[in-house]
Amino acid sequence: MKNNLLNNKKLLITGGTGSFGKTALKYFLDFNLDEIRIFSRDEKKQDDLRKKLNNDNIKFYLGDVRDQSSVEEVVKGVDYIFHAAALKQVPSCEFFPLQAVQTNILGTENILRAASRYSVKKTVVLSTDKAVYPINAMGMTKALMEKLMISKALKMANNNIMFCGTRYGNVMASRGSVIPLFIDQIKSGRSITITDPMMTRFMMSLDDAISLVLYAFNNAKNGDIFVQKSPACTVQILVEALMKIFDANNKIRIIGTRHGEKLFETLVNREDMAKAEDLEDYYRIPADNRQLNYNSYFIEGENQITNSVEYNSSNTHQLNLEETIDLLLSLDITKSALSS
Repeated sequence: MKNNLLNNKKLLITGGTGSFGKTALKYFLDFNLDEIRIFSRDEKKQDDLRKKLNNDNIKFYLGDVRDQSSVEEVVKGVDYIFHAAALKQVPSCEFFPLQAVQTNILGTENILRAASRYSVKKTVVLSTDKAVYPINAMGMTKALMEKLMISKALKMANNNIMFCGTRYGNVMASRGSVIPLFIDQIKSGRSITITDPMMTRFMMSLDDAISLVLYAFNNAKNGDIFVQKSPACTVQILVEALMKIFDANNKIRIIGTRHGEKLFETLVNREDMAKAEDLEDYYRIPADNRQLNYNSYFIEGENQITNSVEYNSSNTHQLNLEETIDLLLSLDITKSALSS
């Protein structure tokens, strides 16, 4: 379904040459957009995408969200922003946490500041389940990115500028995800390395990620964060499904939980669940708009928080083997690997 709000408008996708950006670009080419701006720092990926798509409505801007001048250049004149640029690799962020701070937090500050200055109508920032009860630098910086967005959104309550966010779980077959690794290990005959067989992860496609961003774009109020309800499965089920798909009998080697990993991921914490609105397929988490009054933090509490239960990858719907196989067979990476 086409979105009338996008007709004859200019859309900016930061991190536009990444997994989300390329999927979003392919999707939005069917819309009646006046212009799509792709902003990223990788000139090779930009050149490859430019040659592949050969579309005059796509404008490529080389730059970095850390650089305020390049951000202002690309933001000026656009109507909407989908902010996907980020450092997402957990190990990299663990070794270089300041780099994660500069991209995920300060880079987002640059985007939001420019969006405010040039009256961008709507900006959607993309977050992750790792921002909830974070234990690694990537999650911590994404959590602060969310807080930054909410803080700025509350200051925009009385004008026509809107900031909102989405938070999603494991995006299957995206850059750095485990499915491409497992497929490569299976096809090359190597041992399949499993951290913990009972570890659970949300299973979400890139198309789901696009749908979530569009839902937020269409329905958000300032400071909202939207979460899509997603199924999950154990790593063991995931590996068994892939081995069945490829008729493989690789050895399995359990290596143990890696630094910065959790047994399960949480999309909505207990505190957010107390105020979340259940929209059937989504949760809407409204911004906390309390005033800065320290006294209220000592004399007021909420029983609803005490009684809430978080939404995580262990208490969501658990995919069985057959369901996981069906889901994996729908992915382009699986279809491509089967045909090669």
